[in-house]
Amino acid sequence: MENGGSSQATMAELQEVQITEEKPLLPGQTPEAAKTHSVETPYGSVTFTVYGTPKPKRPAILTYHDVGLNYKSCFQPLFQFGDMQEIIQNFVRVHVDAPGMEEGAPVFPLGYQYPSLDQLADMIPCILQYLNFSTVIGVGVGAGAYILSRYALNHPDTVEGLVLINIDPNAKGWMDWAAHKLTGLTSSVSEMILGHLFSQEELSRNSELIQKYRNIITHAPNLENIELYWNSYNNRRDLNFERGGDITLKCPVMLVVGDQAPHEDAVVECNSKLDPTQTSFLKMADSGGQPQLTQPGKLTEAFKYFLQGMGYMASSCMTRLSRSRTASLTSAASIDGNRSRSRTLSQSSESGTLPSGPPGHTMEVSC
Repeated sequence: MENGGSSQATMAELQEVQITEEKPLLPGQTPEAAKTHSVETPYGSVTFTVYGTPKPKRPAILTYHDVGLNYKSCFQPLFQFGDMQEIIQNFVRVHVDAPGMEEGAPVFPLGYQYPSLDQLADMIPCILQYLNFSTVIGVGVGAGAYILSRYALNHPDTVEGLVLINIDPNAKGWMDWAAHKLTGLTSSVSEMILGHLFSQEELSRNSELIQKYRNIITHAPNLENIELYWNSYNNRRDLNFERGGDITLKCPVMLVVGDQAPHEDAVVECNSKLDPTQTSFLKMADSGGQPQLTQPGKLTEAFKYFLQGMGYMASSCMTRLSRSRTASLTSAASIDGNRSRSRTLSQSSESGTLPSGPPGHTMEVSC
């Protein structure tokens, strides 16, 4: 280990966990009661759904979905997963629907000026003020990950941690715009959004999951609203993250992307720009473009480690780790600010649990 630093030996290490079995919500295990609210903001009304009750000295988990989805179609498979129940018992959850994306939303009138992603981020303080919540752990996908990042830049004291799936922190360049315009000539809005959510390989295989989400988006009664959200996403500004600079995320961050997913390169680039002492990078094999839909078990396990690293759920039992299972960790340590090298550690878990602690350095984990 470079520098022989004993401190590195004690750094938190997010472990790769090979998970094959699944634990959906058990029969007879009823979902929590939900309360849906709407509040007026300077940029229009926003709807959000609250599960559970606030826990003393604990932040709320606040989610924000991607384009083409709402909170249910984006997050329900993850938060209804069996092993996730241990987490949600310990935190109140706030699921935000972007304006016009909630179930039963009326179509906006022609000419309606949909909020920019920056303005959508500026709606979040109104939600927290309404609920009297002081801090959150954000979980966002795609456009939602961008929105939560912008909010965290503007209100760092209210964000304890971020899980960012498929984040693209960059504004579209001219080449991106040209490609987008050309694609728009030959593809429908729903097909372009599907290409944003899923890999071409997934779309070609046309699995039951793809058929389900193609049907949801293509036949959405609020498709005109979805197109407005899509346009705002494509007009996003650059977040201007800079490692070592003034513009960066101050809280622990877990970046997540599927291997060969549409946004893999963008997430890798984002990882290179964030503080390596605060950032974990999880690249998930066989998860496609939406790991929270296809691999809820793996993502739940990683989320538990992330929360433990923040000092929550210290006594949590990692029930999905089998005895003597080998886990491998690849960590990318920054050298001279520009170059990096990787090292791989292997560890056999005899007790069924693995160590956790605060994020110590940028970690790239393939699982």
